[in-house]
Amino acid sequence: MTPTSFVRSATRLAPVPFVPEVSLYQTEDIYALWEQTERHLGRAGLSPPFWGVAWPGGLALARYLLDHAALVTGRTVLDFGAGSGLVAIAAAKAGATRVIACETDPLGQAAIGLNAAANGVPRPGCVADVGAADPSPDVVVAGDVWYDRDLAGQVSAYLDAASAAGAVVLTGDIGRRYFPRGRYRCLASYEVPASLALEGRHRLSASVWRANGCCGGASRERGSPG
Repeated sequence: MTPTSFVRSATRLAPVPFVPEVSLYQTEDIYALWEQTERHLGRAGLSPPFWGVAWPGGLALARYLLDHAALVTGRTVLDFGAGSGLVAIAAAKAGATRVIACETDPLGQAAIGLNAAANGVPRPGCVADVGAADPSPDVVVAGDVWYDRDLAGQVSAYLDAASAAGAVVLTGDIGRRYFPRGRYRCLASYEVPASLALEGRHRLSASVWRANGCCGGASRERGSPG
């Protein structure tokens, strides 16, 4: 079975809660999908199939891009740690000229292709290493990437470099432990649906943050406290 066939058989295409403009091949039980993935590949100890779920930081980022299309219209956008491609697809729908999805999981890359086709947008160029992205992006987006110390260090190094090079850098997060909050400012906060199994609750607050190296002022969106 090809990666594309596996993704299609193991998930269900449905609109994304909070971002109904986008439909994704999703699972209601990531743990069952995780076990199914390990059986399919004949390997144990794999990382979770992050591509099978719309994570809260990605929901916030996708919503923000669709509501603020001028940020990406006519620009090259790179989605770092793209997972399902939710944010990449939102960027394409918002008018990005070119979208690059950085995703290391081959099944994730297959999911991105399927999801792009389901939403009627061009398949993002998929790369496993941001060093392979060409041309350099005008906008970099990264959702739900701050859950692990080592990963956060790698993400920070790339996002800091992209910001220093002049890219607009946005990240979506729920306030996870390794998010370097002091280097970002909050643009918007939303109450988004969440998985009880994964997050321990049905709804939570997810925010969109912009790297301090970028120009422009912060704004408040619907659902934002204060």
